[in-house]
Amino acid sequence: MSSLPFGVARLDSILGGGAPPGSVVLLAGEAGAGAREFCYTSAAMNALARADEELFDLYYGDIDAGAALPESVHYISFTADTEAITREMGFTMADEIVDAAVDEISFRDLSPEYFQLSPVPRDWYETETASITELGDRGEYEDVLTAFGDYLSEHGQGSLVCIDSVTDLVSMGSDDTDWSDVAMVMKGLKKAAYEWGALVLVLVNTDSISDREFGTLMDAAGGTLQFSWESGGSQRARTMFVREFRGVLSRLEAENIVRFETEIHEGGFDISDVRKIR
Repeated sequence: MSSLPFGVARLDSILGGGAPPGSVVLLAGEAGAGAREFCYTSAAMNALARADEELFDLYYGDIDAGAALPESVHYISFTADTEAITREMGFTMADEIVDAAVDEISFRDLSPEYFQLSPVPRDWYETETASITELGDRGEYEDVLTAFGDYLSEHGQGSLVCIDSVTDLVSMGSDDTDWSDVAMVMKGLKKAAYEWGALVLVLVNTDSISDREFGTLMDAAGGTLQFSWESGGSQRARTMFVREFRGVLSRLEAENIVRFETEIHEGGFDISDVRKIR
């Protein structure tokens, strides 16, 4: 089967096109170290390939012969709506990329399901003001994990799915949902993604979870890309390394690649240099 592009041109080139179909990949790291920007870039570039071929060629180039575009691109958020995510994408890459790509990305805002049992006022996460009659007729939303699973079951086949973020689920901590439920859903997602031939990117803020929770998430995923800050003198640099990734890590080890230096420019997240064992 053809690889599915991450949407980061230099990384895809090194990996022979991208990730194996059926992969669940954790994008894990410190705040601001590049994981979120990687996710935004992946969604936007894969969508841009169908939305505007000329722009895609300008910012990405040619797709590897061993890769094929996902059938669709989906962005799932537990706490933000489409407008907020689109605005954040605009801070990461050129407006022309976001403007062209956004129509080819299917956004699913799960904030109503996520916040419904919390102390957060309903008008903070409802997009429309309901009348008294509508409030009486509407009832409650379904459980957030159920809504999450239902959406993926309907749209996961052959797709790129960005999940923003599993850290939100870990910190939810309600009577109806606990850590064991989240861990079980992630393990089920790994099995389902393989059947769908999908590429699922899962954002994780490592500052917000315990080492044990992170280890469980890594075990439930097929690969983990770790993002971190490195300090040298008066400057800080973003770096990324492949912590584990079946079918991919062996390729990097064969080329003695140990770490990627990264940057964020108008084309989004990118690799600026490759560190090798000398």
